[in-house]
Amino acid sequence: MATSTQNQTGKWVWILALFTSLALVAAACGGSDETAADDSADDTAADDSASGGDKTITVAIVSNPTMEDIQTLTPEFFTAETGITVNYVTLEEQTLREQVTIAAGSGGGQYDVVMIGPYEAPQFGQNGWLEDISGYAADDADYDVDDLLPPIRGALSVGDQQFAVPFYGESSFVMYNKEIMDAAGITVPDAPSWDELAAIAREVDTDDVAGICLRGKPGWGDLGASLTTVVNTFGGTWWEANEDGSIGEAQINQPDSGFREATEFYVSLLNDAGEPDAANSSFGECLALLQDGKVAMWYDATVAAGLLEAADSPVAGKLGYALAPTRDTAASGWLWTWSLAMPAGVNDADAAWEFMSWATSKEYIQLAGTELPGGWAAIPPGSRTSTYAIPEYQEAAASFAERTLEAMTIAPIDNPGTTPRPGLPGVQYVNVPEFQDVGTRCTEEISAAIAGNQSVDDALDACQSIASEASQ
Repeated sequence: MATSTQNQTGKWVWILALFTSLALVAAACGGSDETAADDSADDTAADDSASGGDKTITVAIVSNPTMEDIQTLTPEFFTAETGITVNYVTLEEQTLREQVTIAAGSGGGQYDVVMIGPYEAPQFGQNGWLEDISGYAADDADYDVDDLLPPIRGALSVGDQQFAVPFYGESSFVMYNKEIMDAAGITVPDAPSWDELAAIAREVDTDDVAGICLRGKPGWGDLGASLTTVVNTFGGTWWEANEDGSIGEAQINQPDSGFREATEFYVSLLNDAGEPDAANSSFGECLALLQDGKVAMWYDATVAAGLLEAADSPVAGKLGYALAPTRDTAASGWLWTWSLAMPAGVNDADAAWEFMSWATSKEYIQLAGTELPGGWAAIPPGSRTSTYAIPEYQEAAASFAERTLEAMTIAPIDNPGTTPRPGLPGVQYVNVPEFQDVGTRCTEEISAAIAGNQSVDDALDACQSIASEASQ
């Protein structure tokens, strides 16, 4: 009988083959996110070569404002000190996940450092796709690995093996425009239910300002992340869990599972009071809409608060924060960390660790607070205990820092819903290899329903078939 680890590895081999074939098709068709990223990488490499760095490493990162910051600081504060040039390859979230899976699983040496999260770190690490960085962290006297927030460090580890280090950590919560709420005479509860939040969104929705912004863009880490937290607290689950914890029967379109009710609720709320073009919106789009005063509320990652309260933000000081909405559970916020990992067999592990150590260090957090236009509010949050003792950060983040820590602390990673499910720990994802493909394909169907291109019933029926393939 095959062991659990062997079974999991076999499933990842199948998913790796799938992503590789899709990448080949995309390359044959031309014009893709990957092509644009490679062109950008080539330009960056040329610039780096001119700077005279002694070594060059290639780092795959997610495209968001926080990661733009590190690219700004790297030449002066890392390369100039170490002689190590960093060639950043910046990818949209879904493309990053697929490319990193291919790169790590194939062992091709495309990247020296990759950005991953708690979904990938334990699974990739146990597959032998990542280097165990525990020794590097322990031997680096300046790194202070014990300062990493315990829930975040634990999410990136299996036993005594740590496979990644956190750049920032987050949960999810509600961000809202206090001026809009005050004008409407509305008080947003500190711990709202989804029914309460939906009623508020519909009440403040106007032709010019949407009541709420929610992710609708396809991807297991885009629409799939926020929707899954709603599914959990509505008593739903993607799959039942077998007695051994493996994937059981799919529960997507079952009338009493909670998945159907949660999805109908989510789509209806977006149709009634959501942002324009919700089917193409995710973190970046909602961030811009709230900053521009185009939406009254936004449910998403807590890391957004630092960007919204940054010194150069037009809505700094105008926002309030509430815990992730619930229905049938005590808590519903997710737990995530965008983290840096070293693929197995990396060409220069010492150079890779030197970069990983700097990028996730106390020193970098100080640099971000003093050197970037966003100031202390916009530093990478949720990774280190010491961050929350910095006086400048305490002042700049007074409106959201404690709420962020509370959300991360109560995130129900081991019991995210009311129904036993496979793939624990995990809140906004199911921690099994199959979820990467199933979640992406299913969210394409649900996003189409958000766009009005098909009914919710048709989307759920299609998703039931997709998820059932994994339970056979």
